[in-house]
Amino acid sequence: MAGGVAGRIRESFVPAAAPLVVDRWWGMRLGEPLVYRDSSEFGPRHHVCAAVSESGTHWYQALVLIFKALSESSFFKTLLKKRNKAVTERSGGQPHKRRKTSDANETEDHLESLICKVGEKSACSLESNLEGLAGVLEADLPNYKSKILRLLCTVARLLPEKLTIYTTLVGLLNARNYNFGGEFVEAMIRQLKESLKANNYNEAVYLVRFLSDLVNCHVIAAPSMVAMFENFVSVTQEEDVPQVRQDWYVYAFLSSLPWVGKELYEKKDAEMDRIFANTESYLKRRQKTHIPMLQVWTADKPHPQEEYLDCLWAQIQKLKKDRWQERHILRPYLAFDSILCEALQHNLPPFTPPPHTEDSVYPMPRVVFRMFDYTDDPEGPVMPGSHSVERFVIEENLHCIIKSHWKERKTCAAQLVSYPGKNKIPLNYHIVEVIFAELFQLPAPPHIDVMYTTLLIELCKLQPGSLPQVLAQATEMLYMRLDTMNTTCVDRFINWFSHHLSNFQFRWSWEDWSDCLTQDPESPKPKFVREVLEKCMRLSYHQRILDIVPPTFSALCPANPTCIYKYGDESSNSLPGHSVALCLSVAFKSKATNDEIFSILKDVPNPNQDDDDDEGFSFNPLKIEVFVQTLLHLAAKSFSHSFSALAKFHEVFKTLAESDEGKLHVLRVMFEVWRNHPQMIAVLVDKMIRTQIVDCAAVANWIFSSELSRDFTRLFVWEILHSTIRKMSKHVLKIQKELEEAKEKLARQHKRRSDDDDRSSDRKDGALEEQIERLQEKVESAQSEQKNLFLVIFQRFIMILTEHLVRCETDGTNVLTPWYKNCIERLQQIFLQHHLIIQQYMVTLENLLFTAELDPHILAVFQQFCALQA
Repeated sequence: MAGGVAGRIRESFVPAAAPLVVDRWWGMRLGEPLVYRDSSEFGPRHHVCAAVSESGTHWYQALVLIFKALSESSFFKTLLKKRNKAVTERSGGQPHKRRKTSDANETEDHLESLICKVGEKSACSLESNLEGLAGVLEADLPNYKSKILRLLCTVARLLPEKLTIYTTLVGLLNARNYNFGGEFVEAMIRQLKESLKANNYNEAVYLVRFLSDLVNCHVIAAPSMVAMFENFVSVTQEEDVPQVRQDWYVYAFLSSLPWVGKELYEKKDAEMDRIFANTESYLKRRQKTHIPMLQVWTADKPHPQEEYLDCLWAQIQKLKKDRWQERHILRPYLAFDSILCEALQHNLPPFTPPPHTEDSVYPMPRVVFRMFDYTDDPEGPVMPGSHSVERFVIEENLHCIIKSHWKERKTCAAQLVSYPGKNKIPLNYHIVEVIFAELFQLPAPPHIDVMYTTLLIELCKLQPGSLPQVLAQATEMLYMRLDTMNTTCVDRFINWFSHHLSNFQFRWSWEDWSDCLTQDPESPKPKFVREVLEKCMRLSYHQRILDIVPPTFSALCPANPTCIYKYGDESSNSLPGHSVALCLSVAFKSKATNDEIFSILKDVPNPNQDDDDDEGFSFNPLKIEVFVQTLLHLAAKSFSHSFSALAKFHEVFKTLAESDEGKLHVLRVMFEVWRNHPQMIAVLVDKMIRTQIVDCAAVANWIFSSELSRDFTRLFVWEILHSTIRKMSKHVLKIQKELEEAKEKLARQHKRRSDDDDRSSDRKDGALEEQIERLQEKVESAQSEQKNLFLVIFQRFIMILTEHLVRCETDGTNVLTPWYKNCIERLQQIFLQHHLIIQQYMVTLENLLFTAELDPHILAVFQQFCALQA
């Protein structure tokens, strides 16, 4: 026994090691540390630790001595104080309640886990799991009712793919506890009102759908649901409100009918017919100017590109014609019909849609993406038609799964491939179509582009025998339809495909696309292949790209991304500035200072000046050319070298590029040096904007300059322009945020100030007010700069498009060239990608640029954009 206790003491206080012997035990002075030694090392370890070797002092005496030593130790006392303090803080100053609080938290976490996981794979049936969960929740209602209410309202909003599972659960709870059912309905209505007030319209759709399905579970009375839908559709009669507001309420009504239409028609057929008539009347008179701007393809063959409300209306009409019969909605409440039909129902409180305000931001309209039909998978299950409600239900559920799990690609992929009823449909075709529908959604995908790449890769891993073939088939279809594909969607297709190839060793049957080799290089197909290979090179290296494609594709391969230094060969001896370039090269290598560089550049002649008296030119292009060419050539080893060069000689850059012409010329020379390396051009422009060597307007003017005309339709050019616009927007937002924070700080100071005269507070207020005044000026200046940037961009678009249209009219040639398609769709792209900012300047744009006198081809783009939020 003694040995066992002593062993346990040793294990509790010190690492299990060689036997320990007491170094200083007897004759200790008060407060003197007790030291033990490891018998194998004979060195001191800890001040307050002791152990007993298996042979030695009696175990009881050893215990007394050890605990006495520990109790007298300052280390132990400090440790004990800290532990008691921590326990007291965790329990809110009441140590005796700690265990009770912990138990409550554990119970709440357990309830949350049970609710969130119901409906997932289980050894038991869904019905038995629901019945068991309803029993557990009912038992916990007295103590955890508010928590359960909050959880159920949250899953109704955030897990719409399990809609009918949770409505059944609420139905079972309502059948057992009528008061709880009423409180849940009230909580849902409150949450719906809050979502609409906060402009969370996508979540509000799910809440409306959830409420409607509660009719099937005998929680909500059908007449009150019909009354709510009547109020929704009555919004179409409102005057002076945006069409997108009316669209949303109609969509919320129509999109709920696949779940509840049959029940409502059985109970209130006359009222439903009246609502249908009002809906049809609205759909016939609504404007559809926006459709061309949102279509992925301009052609309707092989699949029509329908506006989302028109498509949904056709699907609901067919569902009504089929007597509301559908086969793809999971309805677990049917198994509990005998229980649910006995439950008392609740009436929804009167619901009036909140009025339109200036702060209301409604969802944009959409065009339904169609890629496959039943002919694309002749061997598997038949794909539902485009106007069958099953197609809508399947797509909605798949979109909901992606929305719920997009941050976890493995979970998302697993949820998609385990979709209920997958044996009745060609699931892989539906999944691929839904993913591409989101990726190509205009104006922007719901999630970042790279998420879709990683998700498709995970799906290929989960189903290697089937999904890669469907994905390859989809890629082939997209390639074949490039001629009519929106340029923005082509960009996303390029980025996705190149990234996807990089994960599969760049393997692809390029010979199947050899038709692009005989086409005009500016046509969509050869341009697509060229851009894909260029993007692949960014993810690999030049020689690898040359090796992966057949020799016949060499004309479409990217150039070797090397620096072009005009002063580097013997033929450059006669070039102006050659001798200065040599001097600069030596100076840079010897780590010259900015002053020494200025001294070398001082005597460079200005080719724009004919004599010494001519001072009409504010910059020297030769100075800029010699300096930028030489510096970038010497820093060409890597991005980091180039960044360091820009930083070290920042003062020289700022002086040479002081004028607008100077900024433009710096960009021109940089482009000449790195013409074969688009990625280097993009990162250098980005760095120059960040370091204020050039400004955003200079970049916009450079992109539309004649020097870039040959590369005007290349993807990297537009990536630079969009990046420039985003930087300008971030700059404005940053200053606005600083201004708001300063105003809030001043308001807090005013609130804290006492009634008596406090001069120090006055001084602080004065300093803050001066800061606010300065920030206000900076905000106004930044907004003016931002507006000017958009004016420059749109003005240059109008100029080059007008020149093209006039030239075609004069020559009698076709206007619709590949260049024109690309340019007009780039104009659409600017509007769509930056619509939130551009809307602030709509009046200015309409009065100055997009006037009635403008060519109809160009004006149509502006009108389509205006219709998006009309």
